Amino acid sequence: MEAPFEVIEHTADVGIIAYGRSLEELFANAAAGMMHFLIDPAVVRPAEQRTMTVEADDREGLLINWLNDLLVLLNADGFVPVRFTVREMKDTTLRADVAGEPVAPGRHAFKLDVKAATYHSLEIGKNEVWHARIIFDV
Repeated sequence: MEAPFEVIEHTADVGIIAYGRSLEELFANAAAGMMHFLIDPAVVRPAEQRTMTVEADDREGLLINWLNDLLVLLNADGFVPVRFTVREMKDTTLRADVAGEPVAPGRHAFKLDVKAATYHSLEIGKNEVWHARIIFDV
């Protein structure tokens, strides 16, 4: 399989193409790709674990809601997620374990302010592996 994700160019915003051998791995790699824009994962300790449940009307909405819920976890709850394990997944729901730690201002230097994962140019598909193209509003 290719790298878990690659950064793509997009006018005024940022984007990734995430990859995975399964949908669960795809969603976990999409989360890691989004966090790549926010912070260096090497400075975040996976000391605490949180369980998240996300719902949506369809698979595309599930991916967007998952990523945006992670941004809420960071921005509203002050928790920096760094490891992502999707435990259960259906077309409209997922349950995942997220490991990370509370924001430590002296140690966590944020790179970009990602405001949201968007539906703009969103694609989810499968060739040899699953792939998703995601654009983030910054």
